[in-house]
Amino acid sequence: MAYVLAVMAAFANALTSVLQRMGVESAPADTNLKLSLITYAIRRTVWIAGFLVLIAAFLLQFLALHFGRLTTVQPILTLELPFLVAILGIWFRLPLTWREWMGASMAAGGLAAFLALSSPSGGNVTPDLENWGIVSFAVIAGCSMSVLLTRTGSPAWRAAWFGTAGAIAFAFTAALIKTVNDEITRGWAHVFVNWPPYALVGAGLAGVFLAQNAFHAGPVTASQSALVIVDPLVSIAIGIGLFGDHVQTAGGRLIGEILAMMVLLAGVFSLTRSPLVVHVKSEDGEDPHVLGARRRGGPGPVLEPG
Repeated sequence: MAYVLAVMAAFANALTSVLQRMGVESAPADTNLKLSLITYAIRRTVWIAGFLVLIAAFLLQFLALHFGRLTTVQPILTLELPFLVAILGIWFRLPLTWREWMGASMAAGGLAAFLALSSPSGGNVTPDLENWGIVSFAVIAGCSMSVLLTRTGSPAWRAAWFGTAGAIAFAFTAALIKTVNDEITRGWAHVFVNWPPYALVGAGLAGVFLAQNAFHAGPVTASQSALVIVDPLVSIAIGIGLFGDHVQTAGGRLIGEILAMMVLLAGVFSLTRSPLVVHVKSEDGEDPHVLGARRRGGPGPVLEPG
């Protein structure tokens, strides 16, 4: 059940990216990173549809983490990019090159191999305040160090480190989602009198803020790479250290798991550099109306691989 819900959440995330990109791609250029961009977006039905799908994606992830482990659910969410490529190729009939085919195959194959080899189990430990304190300190330190590294360097360097900070915050948010799930099983009366729901809101908002800074600081290839690569790695570490997730490592499995994760991340990295993904994820793509034109039946520009 957790696998199915996580895959559905990944697909919903991909669909959200497409719908919300369609909602803002024709917005005036001077609205970038301004409140006027939101006021423009909310007047467009397609953007509202994307927002509703985003809510559905969150609920699907919430349920996936209720039934499954952090070390299982978060890596599966990286399938967002292969799903995004599939939507662009099938729905919008945009040309797929070797980069998209190879990246999607590597991501899906690497994920399947990792899950098959690791056979995650456990994950039923209820962390105490001391363990939460240790993880919280590590997360805050990691985010702070990443933000400090954005003070110098190229735009790509700054975008990558903002993306890293955002990914750490999102991984911590996923851990809090799992904890809130556990609180709910003990009755709703316990949920809002404890700290996890409020920490969840804070961590989620911090992740969104850092991600927006990543998109604004430099090329989306750098920010998106950091976001989708660091999140599952940090989530696996938190799952093992905080919730007692256990992955099989005997009999040479560890080497296979490392190789599978490297294939997965290499595929994801390749997809983040696809011009199709760059256009949808970027806030100021060079081809401003390609998605709308394709859905209306127009030819739209052909995006050459870069």
